[in-house]
Amino acid sequence: MKHTQTGEGELLSTLRSLFPNSSSSSLRKMLTQGRILVNQEVVHRAKHPLQEGDEIEVLARQRAEERTPPPQQPSTVDLDILFEDATLLVVNKPHQLLSVATDRLEIDTLHSRCVEHVRLTNERGWCFIVHRLDKETSGIMVLSKTKQGKEELQQQFSERLVHRLYAACVEGKPAPPTGTVRSWLMEDKHLNVKAVNKKHPKGKEAISHYSTVSSNEETALVEVMIETGRRHQIRMAMQHLGTPVVGDERHGALTNPYKRVMLHASALEFLHPDTDDPVRFEAPLPVGFSAK
Repeated sequence: MKHTQTGEGELLSTLRSLFPNSSSSSLRKMLTQGRILVNQEVVHRAKHPLQEGDEIEVLARQRAEERTPPPQQPSTVDLDILFEDATLLVVNKPHQLLSVATDRLEIDTLHSRCVEHVRLTNERGWCFIVHRLDKETSGIMVLSKTKQGKEELQQQFSERLVHRLYAACVEGKPAPPTGTVRSWLMEDKHLNVKAVNKKHPKGKEAISHYSTVSSNEETALVEVMIETGRRHQIRMAMQHLGTPVVGDERHGALTNPYKRVMLHASALEFLHPDTDDPVRFEAPLPVGFSAK
């Protein structure tokens, strides 16, 4: 089926007019399956802008499958890949690995490994950093293979539309066991983070919602959902509660049985930049993240 666009608009709206009896989920599925072409190019994004005269073609399922590239071979790069498609690369970052190189130009970073991975199948491929995790923190990070995808994902982060869940093993038990820590943090030129007054000109708001999952006499396993993404935000919040993250000596921890800061980015949920559909990814908890 082919259609010529009249006037400006968005792709999903035009598809709704072409298929009035189809649900929005069915139309979005057509997009994710690669069945929608605009000017002979496959488009996955529901909000793709259309101009007067654009040629839209809807492929049958069989034709779409013929255009689908063969599955990629397993990566030979040291990388824990949770999900990958034409736009996204979602990985589980190990602790003690930098997200991206600093001024010291480190060679081995999560970003460098991701670039190496995509270039196994596309020598000109690239990965754009969308957000970062501290070196000491493990867990989910999403990177984009396209600049447009990066910009759209970063806008979601900026507008606080991304659901970010962390697991933290802390010393002691938070009191109360569930609550919100709202503070203002400032980062100096040496990357040190400290709490400041709300009216401080360089202070940035940090909002962390926490809930105790389990506990014993010495530690507690806490889930933390953050609205903002400030550096050391969760570590500062746990210090504020008097229950620093295990292994986080910088913020008051006295124990370090696992030789790491016990903070893990466990889940990430956002809208896929190509389809606008909600997607959720989870990374299993590393050894030691329990308090029974």
